[in-house]
Amino acid sequence: MEEPFTTYMTTETDYAESVPSDYPDDYGSGIENMGMCDRSWVRAFRGQYEPPLFWIIFILGAVGNLMVVWIYTTVRNRLKTMTDVYLLNLAVADLLFLCMLPFWAVDATKGWDFGISLCKMVSAVYKINFFSSMLLLTCISVDRYIAIVQVTKAQNLKKKRLFYSKLACLVVWFVSILLALPEFIFAQVKQDKSGQSFCALVYWNNVYNRTKILVLSLQICMGFFLPLLVMCFCYFVIIRTLLQARSFEKHKALRVIFAVVFVFVISQLPHNGLLIMEATQAANTTITDCETVMGFDVAGQVAKTLAFTHACLNPFLYVFIGVRFRKDLLRIVKMCACGLGKGGLSKIQAVPKRPSVMSDTETTPALSI
Repeated sequence: MEEPFTTYMTTETDYAESVPSDYPDDYGSGIENMGMCDRSWVRAFRGQYEPPLFWIIFILGAVGNLMVVWIYTTVRNRLKTMTDVYLLNLAVADLLFLCMLPFWAVDATKGWDFGISLCKMVSAVYKINFFSSMLLLTCISVDRYIAIVQVTKAQNLKKKRLFYSKLACLVVWFVSILLALPEFIFAQVKQDKSGQSFCALVYWNNVYNRTKILVLSLQICMGFFLPLLVMCFCYFVIIRTLLQARSFEKHKALRVIFAVVFVFVISQLPHNGLLIMEATQAANTTITDCETVMGFDVAGQVAKTLAFTHACLNPFLYVFIGVRFRKDLLRIVKMCACGLGKGGLSKIQAVPKRPSVMSDTETTPALSI
């Protein structure tokens, strides 16, 4: 019989310990809990493998996304299209996500020494921005579909579309907060057999691990399959529209589309594939061999790191490929090199608006990807 959700005075036996893909000792945790498998080697591997990669992702992502925020808020000071609004929110979401990586890097090296409150906050903030990033990428693909396939409607509803984009961003953040509630509820500071503390999710122990399966299912559906399905549909129709357009620039636009979809699938598919396996394992324990479990753990850590790289690739995929951003960046570099000061900044702000690969345009909608 399922444990009541109103029970607060609980012991270890009232819970099913599990560390999902975002935390240490991700997969196959049920075997270790039964004392059948010593996974200390996996923890040692994690302590050497994750910290340097997390710091690289953090530094590269912070530089790229800070540049995006700076250009949008100071150099250009414009949010005139739906994509502009989405890209700014995406950069903010990626920055907040990246701010959580140093905590996980320290956790991988010497355990969690930040307390349960920070454990819950870091876990929840990370997951909020994980979901918001994926949903904002979905919004960008829908906006590209409207701007390219529904050109007439897009131009007629240009002002309303800007309002809708801001409303959509509010909805994205609200939904992301709701989806991150399990982090607030289940995040706990636990100790392994060696006495080292780590921040993990500890689910209620109910029949067939239904709580854990529900949480994982929401993450897989909202964080991968929904964005993937929407992106594939929108970009498929966009590609078909561009192929019918008589423009020598369409091949460049098609390359951008393929790059966006390819990077999304390559970075997210392994991670979510292992999440599906973890949910299956939670429902019906089928992996009992220790070597298989440890291999599963290592694969999960590598896939997780690969998924995290999307936060530092987003600025290059969705922003810096734009003509205007490239020109703005070149002018910023020249300004810094020549020491033009405020005069150089004003020149940057006065740059005429040119078509961007990632922004709405009035004359070249087929290229605004």
